[in-house]
Amino acid sequence: MLLSPEQWQILALSLRVAFCCVLLSLVPAVLLGWVLARREFPFKIALDGLCHLPLVLPPVVTGYLLLLLFGRRGFFGPLLDVIGLQLAFDWKGAVLASAVVGFPLMLRSVRLSIEGVDPRLERVARTLGASPLRAFLTITLPLAAPGLLVGSLLTFARSLGEFGATITFAANIAGQTRTIPAAIYTYLNQPGGDDRVWGLVLVSVALSLLALIASEWSARRLRSR
Repeated sequence: MLLSPEQWQILALSLRVAFCCVLLSLVPAVLLGWVLARREFPFKIALDGLCHLPLVLPPVVTGYLLLLLFGRRGFFGPLLDVIGLQLAFDWKGAVLASAVVGFPLMLRSVRLSIEGVDPRLERVARTLGASPLRAFLTITLPLAAPGLLVGSLLTFARSLGEFGATITFAANIAGQTRTIPAAIYTYLNQPGGDDRVWGLVLVSVALSLLALIASEWSARRLRSR
């Protein structure tokens, strides 16, 4: 057997975190992508830089900042306690950490796709009676779909490989927050762990490669249509 029962559990958790990461990032990426692509306003460069900051920050720093904001004693900690939501040291925290680190990839892909849509098409739809929201949903969003799909797949792949921010914010708890990278790190620090690593390494490479191939194939198919 390529994977042990414990490793299948790790794989299932990693996939769940990655899927939820994409869902969490999708709407904010579309909204911010449209704002950055279509609007001019003061401090636009600052907002753009802030959104892409996780791309260049050390992931451990990102995880530490999340801990300061959403930890039990963090800035939003009391509010999370009131609504009964725990993020730090929980699988939902792993989702948040992955989403923050992967968000710039989705945002950039969505923004470039929206910038590639001719704004005159939106203006024509407006003159025919469509509201701004309807013009966006029926004209801009479908034409920007390739970027949306590519960004989602890249964010999914990035989530599968996320380690630093996740282990800092969500820790490395077996059965709860131990994703594939954290499990590989754990095995490598155990005697004889090298033999247990290969299954997860091969699965990780295969999933990441499939996500990249799927993103390129999907983008080409959508552009040809």
